[in-house]
Amino acid sequence: MDESDEQLAAHLAPALALLAAVGETGHVTRAAELLGIPQPTASRRLAALSDLVGAPLVLPSGRGIRLTRAGRTLADASARALSTVTGAAREVREEIDPDSGRIVLGFLHLLGRTLVPSLIRGFREHHPRARFSLAQGSRQDMLRALREGEIDLVFVAPMPLDDPDLTSRPLADQELVLSVPPSHRLARRERVRAAELAGEEQVALEHGYGLRQITDDMCAAAGFEPRIAFECQESETIRGLVAAGLGVAVLPRSQPGPRSVTPGSGVVEIPLSPPAFRTIGVSWPAGERLTPAARAFRDHVCSGAMDLGPGFRPARS
Repeated sequence: MDESDEQLAAHLAPALALLAAVGETGHVTRAAELLGIPQPTASRRLAALSDLVGAPLVLPSGRGIRLTRAGRTLADASARALSTVTGAAREVREEIDPDSGRIVLGFLHLLGRTLVPSLIRGFREHHPRARFSLAQGSRQDMLRALREGEIDLVFVAPMPLDDPDLTSRPLADQELVLSVPPSHRLARRERVRAAELAGEEQVALEHGYGLRQITDDMCAAAGFEPRIAFECQESETIRGLVAAGLGVAVLPRSQPGPRSVTPGSGVVEIPLSPPAFRTIGVSWPAGERLTPAARAFRDHVCSGAMDLGPGFRPARS
């Protein structure tokens, strides 16, 4: 579209509703009534548009009018444009309404099993028309999307406490355990110290995932660098590799009890000594740049009165 086309479109834009109404009613007076403007005003606008286009847009037809070919082209386009704008206006209105707005929530893959569903269920008990768009990924990907405005809120661990552009609150603690195959030398132990993992081949998430950072820090505190045999992007793959005897892994507990075998997985979960937990936090852009819907959900998850689901306890930090 050249400059003259752009200029013409800019002049036509304010008259889209009039053109669409004329195309619908076939009558200037009825179109003016639909729009709540005087009939003479509508007639003057149509005449001005005809002069601008350089061709008549309407012609008399009995007691009404009929659109010319140019008029029909513009009226049809106006109706389509108005439909698009109306849909966008409805989406914006719902976006800012906490009862029916849309919340874009990001979270780590491991939180999609119980924590996120429990929090959403509790929120929708009071806001049943609220809608969610859910995004999963690594900690660094979720925080990047949050900073760039693609996501309203994220659940991550550890929290980005050193980022001045983000605000974070602790939400839940989740126990970390050692996952080993049943045939492993540590499989019958009641507890395992992190130092005992020195020399063990480990299966871990890739760098950029919060759990990988926590695992590396745990090993460093115990005085050794982990031997990473496999790097993955998803916890179920890690469990599968552990069950196949290809290494051990530090993962969030999936089953209750002091020592348990995850049903169907062939993986034994052993508590660490001392007990290890990761704190799940909720983060959002600093400065309260949240829609009412996202703010209402943020307040819900920070209230301390919600059901966190199995495997989580209220954060103690």
